[in-house]
Amino acid sequence: QVQLRESGPGLVKPSQTLSLTCTLSDDSNTYATNGYVWSWVRQRPGKGLEWIAGMFYAGATDYRTPLQSRAFISRDASRKVLTLQLSSLTPEDTAVYYCALVPPGSYGSNQRLGSWGQGTQVTVSS
Repeated sequence: QVQLRESGPGLVKPSQTLSLTCTLSDDSNTYATNGYVWSWVRQRPGKGLEWIAGMFYAGATDYRTPLQSRAFISRDASRKVLTLQLSSLTPEDTAVYYCALVPPGSYGSNQRLGSWGQGTQVTVSS
């Protein structure tokens, strides 16, 4: 069974850098054995899913446009915590941010396959 939990500040100011963490519980070892992508995704009000970045088990990363210039993801040595940093925030970055462990075929799609956290609301406002 896979469980994901996001954590981070609910309110950040414009121009600041957002830092979110995702903790993975993966009793079935899905991440290590099935080639899934541990990902950050967001959904802005009234918009669809917007993929930010993902990391494969071996450490390779993928960043999606148009956030790739402002996003950075990293993982701890235990492969249990994935961190997202998103810089130069504007109110347009207000969204629910999700971490997800998804099959590689659904990475970047509009499908919510695999396992998803509950999401964490981030509001960018002064």
